[in-house]
Amino acid sequence: MGTVWEDLVVTAEDAGSPRRIERDEDALLAPPHPGPMKLWRDHAPLTVVHFPQEYRAQPFAPPRGVYESGALRVEWQTMDNRQPFYHRNCDVDEIGFQIAGERTLMTEWGVLEHSPGDFVRLPRGLAHDNYGRKDSHLLFYTPASVAEEREPERTSAPVMPPFPGWEAGAVNEAVTSCLGAGGHDTAVFPIDERAVLDQVHREKDRLHVLRPADGYGTTPLYRSPGFRLAVVRLAATDPAERAVYRRNLDTDEVQYQVSGTRTLITQRGVADLGPGDFVRIPLGVAYTSVASGDTEHIRVLSSTELPQVAETARHADPATPDRVAAARRA
Repeated sequence: MGTVWEDLVVTAEDAGSPRRIERDEDALLAPPHPGPMKLWRDHAPLTVVHFPQEYRAQPFAPPRGVYESGALRVEWQTMDNRQPFYHRNCDVDEIGFQIAGERTLMTEWGVLEHSPGDFVRLPRGLAHDNYGRKDSHLLFYTPASVAEEREPERTSAPVMPPFPGWEAGAVNEAVTSCLGAGGHDTAVFPIDERAVLDQVHREKDRLHVLRPADGYGTTPLYRSPGFRLAVVRLAATDPAERAVYRRNLDTDEVQYQVSGTRTLITQRGVADLGPGDFVRIPLGVAYTSVASGDTEHIRVLSSTELPQVAETARHADPATPDRVAAARRA
C-alpha cells in the first residue's frame, strides 16, 4: 500500500467536485494509536446481505426488507404469479429495479413490460399491480416527490388485456402509509380491475423506464432532498493508477451488486462482492473498490441512517495490508 486520494463528498452540495486530500493508505486502514484514555468506540465490520438473482420456485410471499429507516425502505421481491391486490402509496414514491425475469406492471398510467436492468418510478397515489414470470426485483420507497435525472428509454401505454390470458378478477385495493410497509394499510376494499386500467384514457401522464448510460462511470437516475440513486459501472482497476477513496460526510450509502465482482476496501473491513450482494457503508467511513473486470452496482445515498433488517450473509474481513494487497493482485 502507498499514497492514495480521498474525496470528501457532501451530497447536499453535489454541484461541483468533492474536496480531495492525500492519504497514506496504511494509516487510513489501520487501528488508532493507543492513548492514555480511550476516546473512541469499537465498530463492528461491515455486513453483507445476499439474495439470489435467479428465480427459485416458491409460493407467493411479501417482499423481504433489507434496510429500513423513517425516510427510506429497501426491499427484495421474487414472484412467478400475480400480486393479489392493487397497491396505492399515500406518502412515498416507489422505485423498482428489475433484476431478472419478466414483470408486467399494470397501473392507472398504463402498462409496462419490465426487462432486467429497467428502473421505473411509481409516483405517490398511483394504483398498481404486478404479474411476474420467474421475476426478481428491488423496491425503494422514499418520501415524495422524487425527480428523475435522465430521459426515459420508453414509457407506459394503454394495453388491454395487459397480458395474455388476463381476465378481470375480484381484487382488492390496499392503500398504505408508513413507506408502504406491511401492516400499515389505511384502507382495503374491493375494486373493478378493468375500471382501474381504463383510467389511463383519462390521464395525460405516463410512467418512465430509465436505464444507465452506456460506458463506465456514474449515472444519476433519481434524486430528492434526502435521497439519491445512481448506477456505477467500473472497468478493471489499473494498478498503475493511484486509488481514490470516497467518504460521504452527510449520507449513509447502500450498494447492490448487479453484475461482475469486485472487492470493497473500507475502514470497517474488506468484502468481496458478487451479483446479489448488498452492503451498507455508514456515513463518514472511507471506501474504495478494486475490480478485475467490468462491474456494475447500484448506489443509494440516504441522509438518514439506514439500519439493516435482513439477515447477514457474511462479515467483512479485517483490512490488513496482506488482505488489501491480495485484493489488488487478484
